[in-house]
Amino acid sequence: MKQIAIEGMKFFAYHGFYKEERQKGNHFVIDIIVDVDFTKAAKKDSIIGTIDYLKIYKICEKEMQKKRKLLETVAFNVGEQVKNKFKHAKKVLVKISKINPPLDAETDRFSVIYKTKN
Repeated sequence: MKQIAIEGMKFFAYHGFYKEERQKGNHFVIDIIVDVDFTKAAKKDSIIGTIDYLKIYKICEKEMQKKRKLLETVAFNVGEQVKNKFKHAKKVLVKISKINPPLDAETDRFSVIYKTKN
């Protein structure tokens, strides 16, 4: 299987379990990997049969604008929307990381990973 990866999409958003997180906001990074057979698209040098990166970015951007308590919810919604938008996608992996989470501990990021089913 072949894969398309869109990595390091950066957003400022208002996700978090605690009210303060949803008020102050934080920085997030999204990585998406899509299993897709893009052989025909590659041979024809055509976007038909592969994945439009901009459309995936727009799905992420729209979902990141909605305040959510859980990154699990955001990752699920993004993954399912990408899978539904691109019927030829076999699987979608979404990783969302919250940068410098507000803890009393030294932590670079929290991440949630969601994988769609076949």
